[in-house]
Amino acid sequence: MTYEIGLVFIIIVILLVTLYKEWTWPALALFVAVIILTVAGVLSPKEALSGFANEQLAVIVMLLLMSDIVKQSSLVNKLFDLIFKGTRTTNGFVARMMAYVAVSSAFFNNTPLVAMMMPYVYNWSKKNKVSPSRILIPLSYAAILGGCLTLVGTSTNLIVNGMAIDAGFESLKVFDFIYVGLPMLLIGVMYILLFGKKLLPDREDVIEDFVKSAREYLIEARVKPGSPLIGRTIVDAKLRHLEGVFLVEILRRNKLITPVTPHEVLEEDDTLFFTGATGAIGDLTSPSMGLSLPEAADIPEAGKSIVEIVISHNSRLMGGKIQDSDFRGKFDGSILAVHRNRENLSGKIGEIVLRAGDVLLVLIGEDFYKRVADVQAFYVISNAQETRDINPIKLAILIGGLISAIMLQAFGVFPLFNGLLILLGIVFLMDIIPISEIRKGLDFNLIALLAFGLAFGKAMINSGAADYIASGILAVAMPFGFVGVIAAIFLLSNVLSSYITNKAAVAIIFPISIAMAQTMEHDVTPFILVVCFGAAASFITPIGYQTNLMVYGPGGYSFKDFFKIGLPLTILYMIVCVTVLVTMYG
Repeated sequence: MTYEIGLVFIIIVILLVTLYKEWTWPALALFVAVIILTVAGVLSPKEALSGFANEQLAVIVMLLLMSDIVKQSSLVNKLFDLIFKGTRTTNGFVARMMAYVAVSSAFFNNTPLVAMMMPYVYNWSKKNKVSPSRILIPLSYAAILGGCLTLVGTSTNLIVNGMAIDAGFESLKVFDFIYVGLPMLLIGVMYILLFGKKLLPDREDVIEDFVKSAREYLIEARVKPGSPLIGRTIVDAKLRHLEGVFLVEILRRNKLITPVTPHEVLEEDDTLFFTGATGAIGDLTSPSMGLSLPEAADIPEAGKSIVEIVISHNSRLMGGKIQDSDFRGKFDGSILAVHRNRENLSGKIGEIVLRAGDVLLVLIGEDFYKRVADVQAFYVISNAQETRDINPIKLAILIGGLISAIMLQAFGVFPLFNGLLILLGIVFLMDIIPISEIRKGLDFNLIALLAFGLAFGKAMINSGAADYIASGILAVAMPFGFVGVIAAIFLLSNVLSSYITNKAAVAIIFPISIAMAQTMEHDVTPFILVVCFGAAASFITPIGYQTNLMVYGPGGYSFKDFFKIGLPLTILYMIVCVTVLVTMYG
């Protein structure tokens, strides 16, 4: 083992632990890894930055922009109403939803698709008195299954294709995935419809649970006549950094003031609402405060003014304390509670360090929806965000142009990059959406994650680590022949993507898979495809795939729920994938 291989191994272990423990956001972890490898001479500066010039990365960005434009259209909700009109049973709704989401995610990025579906799913479940936990995992799984139908269905497929092109191989075709993806989609939908009722939990949604149990962690106090707080601002009154509790709202003459700014001046008879640990009221009962004895309370109109948001997998809020996020100032909303793995986190809210998948209950102000319209840090999933009235003809041109670009690539007439570039020019020229709004919609964390993932894959090849690991895996798998090798790569890709991000998983596994193909002197195509399927078919944990993470908190799920329903589906996927690839390429 050389020095370079040893260094790469150490970095892989550190990456796996860091990403699993969520010590920092994935893009930053890979960025630091690439810096170390560049300084150590494993990567040249050009190789370290070459990912940003990768054609497939540009394709991903353009597809995300197109999906985001469609997501913002007010016609989307009307389309939902048309598709789901008349559905009353859970299975009927789930069947239509999975079919629509799967077909759509084959051509549109599945993260925006799930983001715009979630509020609609929530409203339908409440209207029909069905627990959201019965529907949200099927929503995520449908997006995953549909994304595996085509090259453009998920960014994982595109980034693996980008790695293949960088390594000197031919680009995969758009519909190379359909031979595994289509039968698995049909099997997956039937599996959910037949066994979902038995395997999926039936739990109350987080907002309703919060409203019912609000007295457990909401505190009410009144500013008494003659109180020294009268005429003082929130900052001067030292109400910004109380131990264990957090001021979220003021009721003044039957008018709610929320969010409460640091410079709000207190008046006599103001009713202050605090959230946090209701046992931590020592600061509020101090005679010098001039407050009436705090008591448990309900926030007026609690259920109507509270929205539920979930921290995204690439959020810059990850790893930071709530008190350092300036959430009220940026988004016009006050955080009432944080739920993680079905538990309301106790203690001082401002001290909580946020993680991907955390559900935040937010008391919103009038400008909340305007400020979060293009935010990538979290998804609003309990209510629909504001939409734009995009001209139907312009929207039809956009959707038609996107499908045409994909089909032209499929038939080898025109490269997808060129087609999307022309379509983006049309979007600008026709003013379908302002350029400033497109800039806001760019997810720079995702771009950095993909670019540095490409660089890390290059480092594994340069160092010889990919060949070293491939030799070890082949020694174990070769007695089982080509079937054993393909199954081993699927399992490795799937397990890694289930516990770290799938982008990081393919950065590690792809070079190993290619090294195995070259050692066996075999066609590399099945070795590329199996990495895509193994990494994208992430059903067994909530943290491996972004759509799973989006539904994890809002559905009130546990890790056990995903494992219980996801493991049989993963086994079925592996059997179908290995069988098809061995039949076609073995």
